Amino acid sequence: MNSKTDYTMPSPKTTTNFLTVENPIFCCFLFWSSVLVVKMLLMSAITGLQRIFFMIYINPEDLIFKDVEIKYNNPRIERARRAHRNDLENILPYFTMALLYICTDPNPSIACNLFRIGSIARIIHTLVYAFRPVPQPSRFIAFFIMYLITFYMAFDVGVQTLKHI
Repeated sequence: MNSKTDYTMPSPKTTTNFLTVENPIFCCFLFWSSVLVVKMLLMSAITGLQRIFFMIYINPEDLIFKDVEIKYNNPRIERARRAHRNDLENILPYFTMALLYICTDPNPSIACNLFRIGSIARIIHTLVYAFRPVPQPSRFIAFFIMYLITFYMAFDVGVQTLKHI
């Protein structure tokens, strides 16, 4: 048998590329992901600027002035670092699940609203955690919104792909 003659065309559904700018869901994801990446980059810069402004250094080679001591536990800097670490722990899994979710061809309005709401919740989480501490449950609610969205997307991807296994 000649493999060229045995080849059958896959169905159009299996050849669709969802990760393209022609897909409005992917474009929405790209925009909101860019917002979150900029927010995470700003958290790095803010932490560094606070170290310089308050002259709080944790490495001997970073000491600019001879009369400055190494300090480890500045509450303001530690709060910014914890907020940044929380971003890394939650936004990176969200990116992964969102990309997989897009590949399941979800409803555009649901998907785009999940991306918007999740991103805004992470911005609020940073504001109430690192910049203007607000009593609980504000930070928990902002955290849990993104957590729930990531869990929903993971569950939906699992259900959508289970029928193909």
